[in-house]
Amino acid sequence: MTFFQTYQTELIASLFIILFLFIVRAIARKLIYKLGKKTGINDARIHLISRYSTVTLILIALLIETFIFGAQLKDLALVFSSVFAVIGIALFAIWSILSNITSGVIMFFSFPYKVGDKIQIHDKDFPIEGIIEDIRAFQLHLRLDNGDLVTYPNNLMLQKAVTLIKKDAIDEGSDAI
Repeated sequence: MTFFQTYQTELIASLFIILFLFIVRAIARKLIYKLGKKTGINDARIHLISRYSTVTLILIALLIETFIFGAQLKDLALVFSSVFAVIGIALFAIWSILSNITSGVIMFFSFPYKVGDKIQIHDKDFPIEGIIEDIRAFQLHLRLDNGDLVTYPNNLMLQKAVTLIKKDAIDEGSDAI
């Protein structure tokens, strides 16, 4: 027997799973795009969050495929425990990077400020007041009144008190420069 005859049922189920996840991906991308446009988020951040959702769906598809092709839960538990032990050690070393990425995703959905707003970050040691120039996966770019560019980690943006000084201040700031 050939490979296709042997695994015919599994291949058909896989085809349906892949088709279903493509539909879910298209719906998720459309919802993320609509939410991003509705809240005034720039296209680069919308694309980044869309990419995160695509990677998550691919990982879910791979997990489902292992069960379709006959993997047992105890086999996967052994593999995952070994992989997570190695990943856990590696992730502990780069926890701040993951914290910034997670904060970037949270900021996409619930950050009250957008590009162009003038904000003040209430940091006891180093207070900052500037215009948000860009919001990236790891950090926020703030343009100070003196023209300096400050990158501020996303995870600190969620930990510090922030005051909105002026909405859409980038128009006035660019006239003065």
